[in-house]
Amino acid sequence: MTALKSSAMKSAGIEARCAATGMRMTEQRRVIARVLAEADDHPDVEELYRRCVAVDDKISISTVYRTVKLFEDAGIIERHDFREGRARYETMRDSHHDHLINLRDGTVIEFTSEEIEKLQAEVAAKLGYKLVDHRLELYCVPLDEDKTTK
Repeated sequence: MTALKSSAMKSAGIEARCAATGMRMTEQRRVIARVLAEADDHPDVEELYRRCVAVDDKISISTVYRTVKLFEDAGIIERHDFREGRARYETMRDSHHDHLINLRDGTVIEFTSEEIEKLQAEVAAKLGYKLVDHRLELYCVPLDEDKTTK
C-alpha cells in the first residue's frame, strides 16, 4: 500500500484543462485555478475563497462558488463529501487513488493499494459484474485514541 504525495499527483494544470474545453478564463478564474492546482489538501469553497482573497482581494465568495461549479461541471475538479457537511474539492487525476479520512481532525490521506483494487474486481466478478469504476473512502480515528479510551 502506498500513501500518495499530493505534489506527485498534480495534474498538468487546471488552466490547461480549462483551455482544452474552450472555457473563457478571466483573471479571477485563473487565480482560482492556480490556488486549486497548488492545494496539497482538499479545500472546501470557504477555504478556497480565503486562499484566493490572499492573492486577489477583489474576488468574491460568489465568484468562487460559481467557478468551482463550472470547473466541476467541466470535469476539471472532483467534489468529495467526506461526512462533514461541506463539499471538498481536488483536481481530477490521471491515476486512480482512494482516501482515508481522519474523523478527528479532517485530515485526508490519499493512497493506492493493489490488493484493494484486485479484491474489488474479484468481488464484482463473483457477483456477476465487471468493475468499471469505484470510489473508496475509509473513515478512521487514530489507533492511539483507542489506547487512551480503554
